[in-house]
Amino acid sequence: MGACLALALQRSGLAVALVDAQAPQPVSVSAGADWDTRVYAISPGNAAFLESLGVWRRLDSQRVQRVESMIIAGDRPAGRLSFSAYDAGLRELAFIVESGALQQALRQAIAETGQALPSFNESAISLQVDADCARLELAGGRLLQARLVVGTDGGDSWVRQAAGLEARVTDYRQTGVVANFETAENHRAAAYQWFRDDGVLALLPLPGRRVSMVWSTAAEHAQALLALPAEALAGNVTEASAGVLGMLRLITPAAGFPLRLAHVPKLVAPRVALAGDAAHNVHPLAGQGVNLGFRDVRELVRVLSARAPGQDCGDRPLLRRYERARREDIITMELGTDGLQKLFAARPVWISGARNSGMAAVDRLPFLKTLLIRHAAA
Repeated sequence: MGACLALALQRSGLAVALVDAQAPQPVSVSAGADWDTRVYAISPGNAAFLESLGVWRRLDSQRVQRVESMIIAGDRPAGRLSFSAYDAGLRELAFIVESGALQQALRQAIAETGQALPSFNESAISLQVDADCARLELAGGRLLQARLVVGTDGGDSWVRQAAGLEARVTDYRQTGVVANFETAENHRAAAYQWFRDDGVLALLPLPGRRVSMVWSTAAEHAQALLALPAEALAGNVTEASAGVLGMLRLITPAAGFPLRLAHVPKLVAPRVALAGDAAHNVHPLAGQGVNLGFRDVRELVRVLSARAPGQDCGDRPLLRRYERARREDIITMELGTDGLQKLFAARPVWISGARNSGMAAVDRLPFLKTLLIRHAAA
């Protein structure tokens, strides 16, 4: 997210420097290479934004997959909900893109702007702010001065802590298990999701007969899945997905990451703003975490680009404009994903019946489904 913001701000005419403690790693994205275990479902609106920055065209089209429909199943036969891009008047609901390929495309776009973007592969160790500027000290002793520091440094954001911004964290005690599989049947550009007793299982389409799995489940169950041999894991996922795509074959090792909700009440402080996972963490069941981050970037760039001539880009009222503009989108996604996670984690029979009936009711309301699709596609 930091590279995307740096590229967008640089194109808007601001002097930008990028600080990232982790040096970029070379990524192989040739058609025959292994598939990246971590993928993103990029909304059409964010894909258009990345295209405007010259990033999207640098992705290998053979490794980008459109999602044209989504089928969601509850934990009872009556609970079923489907979304169609065609019914909503769209070409696609999302694009599935590999994380490494997207990072490489961003780096290429930055390199080809013809403008120098100072980059520092060091950790920051102190942040001091006064009326005129922010001072960021790096581990190597270098001191950077700027009108504005934007923290895009992840869920455990150092910038957020250094700026004294609070994060209210809820540990779901779940792990997201991710892996890629070959499928016996054609996915037909459809994404699938099952709300099960043991968590939320999603299969996202990849090019060809391949899918990317995200299984959000209790930490103990996740450890058991991660310990399975490849064939046993594939069999387990085939069974859990009701064989909708036939027998599966594991093509990338499974990996896991902890799941949590992080609500950040304030996104800005004097000469500091937050974006991406530093500003929010949501459950992956909606696949919208990265899209929230890109919408943060889009809004911050819009606000800074629209500032009055000569106006300080670290001006507090300016940053508050960004914060107010992002509040509704972030809170809506936090409440929605957290509510769904709690609703389907609840065990009482009457709740199970109500949530599955609710899914079926929404499925009978095309207008409401179109509204939900268009919000997610932004």
